Amino acid sequence: MTDTATATPPQAAAPQAAAPLSAWRRTRAILGGSAGNLVEWYDWFAYAAFSIYFAKVFFPKGDQTAQLMQTAAIFAVGFGARPVGAWLMGLYADRRGRKAGLTLAVGLMCVGSLIIALCPGHARIGAAAPVILLLARLLQGLSVGGEYGASATYMSEMAGRKRRGFWSSFQYVTLIMGQLVAALVLVILQNSLSKSDLAEWGWRIPFFVGAALAVVVFWIRTGIEESISHQNVTTHDPVSRRQVAWVGGLLLATVGAMVAGFTQAPFAATAQSGAVVLLVATYAALAAPLVSRHPKQTLAIIGLTAAGSLAFYAYTTYMLKFLVNTAGFDKATAGAINLATLAGFMLIQPLFGWASDKVGRKTMLVFAFGVGALIAWPVFSLTAKVASPAVAFGLIFAALFVQSGYTSISAVVKAELFPAHVRALGVALPYAIGNAAFGGTAEYVALWFKHEGMESGFYLYVSAIMAVGLAVSLLLRDTGRTSLILED
Repeated sequence: MTDTATATPPQAAAPQAAAPLSAWRRTRAILGGSAGNLVEWYDWFAYAAFSIYFAKVFFPKGDQTAQLMQTAAIFAVGFGARPVGAWLMGLYADRRGRKAGLTLAVGLMCVGSLIIALCPGHARIGAAAPVILLLARLLQGLSVGGEYGASATYMSEMAGRKRRGFWSSFQYVTLIMGQLVAALVLVILQNSLSKSDLAEWGWRIPFFVGAALAVVVFWIRTGIEESISHQNVTTHDPVSRRQVAWVGGLLLATVGAMVAGFTQAPFAATAQSGAVVLLVATYAALAAPLVSRHPKQTLAIIGLTAAGSLAFYAYTTYMLKFLVNTAGFDKATAGAINLATLAGFMLIQPLFGWASDKVGRKTMLVFAFGVGALIAWPVFSLTAKVASPAVAFGLIFAALFVQSGYTSISAVVKAELFPAHVRALGVALPYAIGNAAFGGTAEYVALWFKHEGMESGFYLYVSAIMAVGLAVSLLLRDTGRTSLILED
């Protein structure tokens, strides 16, 4: 750490000579790196999937939409913590190794899940209940923020030059699988417990399951090998003490404002507004050095992530509530539709990743965001009116099929933009900022439009942000041909 944020350019060095990875070693590395990704995202999506049941446990006042808006706000707060986690563990993974970052991330998620599983409700401890829920989600946000960068970087580095798109697509396979398992647990519990039992105590089960799985993955990750790309790193960008001081102070102030915002204090609304301002200032303090050293790459990732994350969460986590609150399906049917679309979405990721190795990353991105911008309105509008679960499935899966042009190569496109000494941070931080600003707020924005009686405004919002992703894709070089991952 230095007193200045001025970067020292990395010394040019030939990649370390190493025997090519065998198919088994490469597969084992990919599976090891992705196993924790599954658990991380299972825990993350369990909150979204079961919020329909525990919303009133922590927020007993108001109608169902108001309760869901409050739980969605805490969901967004968890996203708000991701850039901080991305910064902390991005630096850690770039210095201590991808393996170390991956292991730490899954450990933090385990602790966050246990806190949610054990937290008493509002009826027992009053306003402390949503505050504890908030703090648990902050911890999980730190974990997921670090997980994505370390996982995407590690899997892209271990994938090999010729099939990097194919192998790195499994980063999103396991991400979707985590969401799929959370949805499957939801369907199982819906069919094995009464509605009253599920709302009273059954919603805690998936968080206990997630904590147990995290322990297993922690053990698995202690046995994976480090990437050659990291082993070849001989220098690092310095970290400014001034930046650390600013980030620490802003973060403490932000958490304090968030806690005040979720109490019944008369200044709660003011505290919530203050928290947003402080959070934006924190992001600026986190990103300033990276933007100054790698401006094009950083801004490109934020733009791609804004569009990709908004569409992903709109068609997956929010769609579950959309099917219930707008389309009129019962919760069990909506859960089954969601489960089926996620399964199909997961299975086609390697196909799109393989295609990117043949036709290029840029072609896939233009397809995803160009077509995605055109179909958002008709997909939401038609889904809102359908009565057939099969038709609803077809509409949602069509949107996710198009979105796969981005999701399948999300990891590798970002990793190929940065040199190894800053790759984990460069992948994680701008992704986390874009994800927090647009993915994390997707549900809240959608519910706000609905609450204000203009739900179709959200459809236009999705289309507009997808158009931004299209513009970035058109300006971006094909990273498959200009990759900065030098090792094979």
